Amino acid sequence: MNSGNAHSKPARVMGFADVAMFYVVTGVSLRWIATAAAAGPSSVLVWIAAFLFFYLPLAAAVIELSSRYPEEGGLYIWTRKAYGDFPAFMAGWCYWTSNLPYFPAAFYFAASNALYMGSAHWHIAGASPAYFMGFAFLSMAFITALNIVGLNVAKWLSNIGAVGMWLPVLVLVVLGLIVYTRFGSATHFNHSSMMPVFHLKEMIFWASLTFAYCGCETASFMGDEIKDARKTIPRALIFAGLLVTFCYIAGTIAVLVALPPDKIDTLAGLMQAATVMLDKLGWLWLAPVLAFFIAIGNLGAAGGYLAATARIPFVVGIDKMLPPAFGTLHPRFGTPHVAILTQAGLGVVFIVLGQAGTSVKGAYDVLVSMSIIATFIPFIFVFSSLIKLQGEPVSADVVRIPGGKPVAVLLACVGLTMTVIAIVLATLPAAYETNKALAVVKIIGLSGLLLGIGWAIYARETR
Repeated sequence: MNSGNAHSKPARVMGFADVAMFYVVTGVSLRWIATAAAAGPSSVLVWIAAFLFFYLPLAAAVIELSSRYPEEGGLYIWTRKAYGDFPAFMAGWCYWTSNLPYFPAAFYFAASNALYMGSAHWHIAGASPAYFMGFAFLSMAFITALNIVGLNVAKWLSNIGAVGMWLPVLVLVVLGLIVYTRFGSATHFNHSSMMPVFHLKEMIFWASLTFAYCGCETASFMGDEIKDARKTIPRALIFAGLLVTFCYIAGTIAVLVALPPDKIDTLAGLMQAATVMLDKLGWLWLAPVLAFFIAIGNLGAAGGYLAATARIPFVVGIDKMLPPAFGTLHPRFGTPHVAILTQAGLGVVFIVLGQAGTSVKGAYDVLVSMSIIATFIPFIFVFSSLIKLQGEPVSADVVRIPGGKPVAVLLACVGLTMTVIAIVLATLPAAYETNKALAVVKIIGLSGLLLGIGWAIYARETR
């Protein structure tokens, strides 16, 4: 599209393979494998529970709602159909702003693993906030430029990033099998170690593993850019969901085969485990290659989320609940460049705010908690919209949840319960956080600030 008209629609450039890879790159987040492994073998059952009680309800909701309303905007459109303009605006606003802390968290993880591409001297930068912030700034600039040029270019970063997500896991699994048969496991897997412990300290990280299954809602934001969205989205979701679950569970087990839980760093755990196994096998030359794919995978995920969430303020701008500039397309590339640039600029601000007054590890944890809260609030609207819209008439080509309204309502209630639990757990600081009060103030205060700003913008634009 070459028009700058606010009501112009971008071209449909994404087929099944593109959407499936998009779901993989936004659905698999390698950093959660390290987080799960650091918590021990019991994480395997937590992964399974999160899949059954959160991913499946969310995927079912996305399949039906995106089939009912396949146009651009995703959960913003669904909430508007169910509850009206203000709830829709706040749902879209929360989801959009949830990526502000997400971007620096993803970049920090990529930066930590990128250090394994060089010699041991590179690892000195692992404690340097300047290195992590610089890496995050450059990465944000890179994915912003690609998305302004358009999805026909940016989708290749997502496609390559998808390979960067599942290929390292596949390598880790193969290495884990070889190391296990030759040297045994560094972690004992038995009934006692695999049973989750219902202590608050251990339960806090459950919110992170539930959050790891987010991503199946992303492509629906770009409905107008997907070929035959009603058929493509469900097929891509089923394929990606199976691959995502395999990556999380198999990857966690592989890391635990290499290292005991208390030796795993949640930022660099994957490369820690890979390096240990490669060293035992005499294959250390493979470590830089693996580190490259992990880093590029996270850049692809960040680029994918930027592409998806930029469509929210674009549609909201068309609805005149944001300044009109948000509803325009770039005159040359046909992309929502104002929304993309705004989100990138605010993401840079959050890189600075998240790092202020804390260590690299502390900044990462605060950013993760903020991402969880801001992301899960819109899912409350998604599940409740699924319930309310069951009474709306649909055409014959709409994909419904098997079992109809009773099953849809049951799945929505399960998803709602998991969502609320995850939000509550995300407000609590990690056990190893030295300044717990500051962490709580940052998490709740900055999350509340985001909500307040959204309310103020809506009130101003609709006055």
